[in-house]
Amino acid sequence: MDLWSIARKSLLGIPLPNYGMVGRWIAHMTHGQFRHNAIAKSRKVIGENFIGWTAHYMIGAIFAALLITIWGESWLHNPTITPALLVGIATVLAPFLVMQPGMGAGIAASKTQNPASARLQSLITHTIFGLGLYLSGWVIKSFYSI
Repeated sequence: MDLWSIARKSLLGIPLPNYGMVGRWIAHMTHGQFRHNAIAKSRKVIGENFIGWTAHYMIGAIFAALLITIWGESWLHNPTITPALLVGIATVLAPFLVMQPGMGAGIAASKTQNPASARLQSLITHTIFGLGLYLSGWVIKSFYSI
């Protein structure tokens, strides 16, 4: 996903994701604030970049574990692309229904300048995540002879 973000910036001029805003959103939750009108205008939090990047990778690991939970350890013995893509694409529901509304962008980026573009980019990115799950399955299988 991160490599895709770098390529997307170079190829399409789309800015890199700002996981600091995710960190800010999460940090404000500890004070009971779960929804913002515009997260970028909310009070900055010390360590928000670290919190956001850590959350980004932890959530990715949880979603990867979801793949194994649903399809079982047997998927690691013979990784197939369909389950990985299904999980990757399904994970787009998290930003559409939880993160974007909580951060002030509305359900499925409905309050952004170009919701259709934001939705498409999210879908592409999460599809790339699914592809990464599939490739990771093969790497694990190759290195560990599962």
